[in-house]
Amino acid sequence: MNWDLLFQLMINGIIVGLLYGVVAMCFVLIYKSTQVVNFAQGEFLVLGAWVCWFFVMKWQLPFVLAFLFAMAFMTVFGILVQMVILRPLIGEPIISVIMVTIGLSIFMQALMNWVFGNSAERFPSVFGDETISIGGLQVETAYLMSLVLSLVVMGLFYYFFKFSRYGLAMRATAFNQQVAQSLGISVKQVFAMAWAISALVSCIAGVVLGLVNAVSNSLAIIGIKVFPAVIVGGLDSIVGAVIGGVIIGILENLAEFFDGQFFHIGNMYTVAPFYVLIIILMIRPYGLFGTKDIERI
Repeated sequence: MNWDLLFQLMINGIIVGLLYGVVAMCFVLIYKSTQVVNFAQGEFLVLGAWVCWFFVMKWQLPFVLAFLFAMAFMTVFGILVQMVILRPLIGEPIISVIMVTIGLSIFMQALMNWVFGNSAERFPSVFGDETISIGGLQVETAYLMSLVLSLVVMGLFYYFFKFSRYGLAMRATAFNQQVAQSLGISVKQVFAMAWAISALVSCIAGVVLGLVNAVSNSLAIIGIKVFPAVIVGGLDSIVGAVIGGVIIGILENLAEFFDGQFFHIGNMYTVAPFYVLIIILMIRPYGLFGTKDIERI
């Protein structure tokens, strides 16, 4: 058994898993606030990456400035999506809202194909090609920066929900919308804020993935790959989203290792998270950290 390769893949799994956890938090944030699963989350991620790439390559802006502009753009975009598309559906059946997010996903895919094309594009070298040795293994600087950004975003999430006024308002709205309104909290503003933050964080994740790999519309598949992490951790748990992301990241890389070393099936890296998704739904459908709903008749 190639232990060096296994260790390398485990390190990659943790780094990628933390990034999955960041995207999973976006799912949880919107679900906790609005009880809606956003199936256009992957397209949010891709749009943020494309906008940053456009500012860098077409407008020749420095990467840091382009990154800030892209985050501002996606924040406004998230607010507009909530206000223009989703706010008129308040009070409608949840399945109607979910179908709208699926339609939004398809529309955004078509629009990005038209505007940016189907080919993959790379950012100019931001961090260089340097590598850092960790336990004798060489890790690219871009991967380490993605790890740092993931940890920073998670820390900001924790501070926002634990100590900020708006974070407490979002927690109250997630607990009970009617009680939150009786306390003077604007539920509409909370909904808009949830979508804005979700779009902003998706932009960060998309740019990081674009730096590590390349920017292409195929990155939208991350939205589907992260869904098992959301279910494993619990659809209403921020902590569960992070842990679920790490579990799925490690599981993917373990599946790739054992497939390459022993099974030679060829697609275990892709399908392994969804096997776990099915098992979790059968055994613990509310996830490892999700809230178990108890209905009394």
